[in-house]
Amino acid sequence: MSDDTALAELAWENEGGRVLRLVAGAPGSPRTAGVRVGRIYDPVSEHDGTRVLVDRLWPRGMTRSRAQIDEWCKAAAPSTALRTWYHHDPQRFAEFRRRYRRELDTGEQATARRHLAELMRHRTLTLLTASREPAISEAGVLAELLTEHLHSP
Repeated sequence: MSDDTALAELAWENEGGRVLRLVAGAPGSPRTAGVRVGRIYDPVSEHDGTRVLVDRLWPRGMTRSRAQIDEWCKAAAPSTALRTWYHHDPQRFAEFRRRYRRELDTGEQATARRHLAELMRHRTLTLLTASREPAISEAGVLAELLTEHLHSP
């Protein structure tokens, strides 16, 4: 499945304006992936499952106790050079997505991706980010990739 095809088959679903969930298939499809994406600043949901922060830097103003995370997987985050280049500019998202997916295939990021995929096999996985727009963050790209692998033949 090509990246463009996969993107067309995945849709973001808003749950009460708080947490976004990546859904496989057409909008309204009952087939959901075992991964969600949310902001670290949002309240914890009973549907979160395993909560993993995937930012390389600790979120501003967030204490570890308030974050209520199960794990901080900074190895899954984009390289510092890529993160700095992207700077959450929506106009650069397509290129950021392409470069980040390539990074996720090598080194510590590939190991972290496999670890997150394993966590997802056991229960819902919620990838958390401090980004104001999770859908165009590393968490969104990572969720998309994990979902593709979950539903690939």
